[in-house]
Amino acid sequence: MVYYGQTSCEQDTERYLDVVKYVFSAYKKEVPLVINTMGWVKGEGLLLLIDTIRLLSPSHVVQMDVYDWKAMAPLTPEYVHLTPGLYTKGKQQAKCKQMGMSGAENWKSSEGEGDASAPEYKLLYVHPEFPRAGVAGEARVHSSILRDMSILGYLGQLQSPDIGAVLPLHSLVPYQVPFSAVAVRVIHTDVAPTNIMYAVNASWVGLCRIPDEIRCQTDGPVLLTQTPVCDCLGFGIVRGVEMEKKLYHILTPVPPENLRLVNCLLLGNIAIPNCVLVGQQGVEGEIPYVTSDYNYSILGSGKLKKKKHFKRREYAFECDYT
Repeated sequence: MVYYGQTSCEQDTERYLDVVKYVFSAYKKEVPLVINTMGWVKGEGLLLLIDTIRLLSPSHVVQMDVYDWKAMAPLTPEYVHLTPGLYTKGKQQAKCKQMGMSGAENWKSSEGEGDASAPEYKLLYVHPEFPRAGVAGEARVHSSILRDMSILGYLGQLQSPDIGAVLPLHSLVPYQVPFSAVAVRVIHTDVAPTNIMYAVNASWVGLCRIPDEIRCQTDGPVLLTQTPVCDCLGFGIVRGVEMEKKLYHILTPVPPENLRLVNCLLLGNIAIPNCVLVGQQGVEGEIPYVTSDYNYSILGSGKLKKKKHFKRREYAFECDYT
């Protein structure tokens, strides 16, 4: 498992393909593998899908069309063979046709790796006959809801198995992790080193393992200059940052034997569901990590986007240290 850190790969398609390669390299081919590709099949999304098919060499491709909409060609082996992807080239048949037979025999293709021969797979084409099948707008709303539900279900592992009241985050005992034990990287945007702790605090993070040994030459946090493609062992919430003792306070259901392998925290563009922060019970005064007074000019900060069909979100995170 790799933590990509974003719900869309439009801003970094190259790293997306690197992640696909890394995950696929672990496939032992002992059992059948089902690959669920993205629903982004327009423009560069289609080109990226062609790259993925070339990269993974599937035995079957199942293509699901959209009702009453015919904007995407069938992904036949011939089509994928001839069409250039985002990072791979298609078979340049035009050059061969312009030459004589002798010239074609001597001409060598200059395509990228894996492009020389036509892919061999069976295309299974599914065309739904019911209205509103595959409507993109509704799919985005539903995926957002399902993502929040998935995060809530994951955090539910922190709760006691006994039936009772749900404990808020500030009532749970976190792990104390020294700054020197883990490297930190913000995936989706540039954050000034002086503001990195404001970004990390009260955030959803991937608990990852990089092969390099963490070497801390300063008293401050260890910051990575590039986003690694590495194993993700689980997820957690940075509940607080203790600057004086140089500790991260992290809540996670990942078992201790796996946490010993974690040496990297990756922060992406995945937000903690609002109800986790706003719905904290037993709080006197201001709710921890929730504020309506924030400086959005700080590099790396940003307002939460308004979603259709839902109440506008009016909260953002703030740091609990000075």
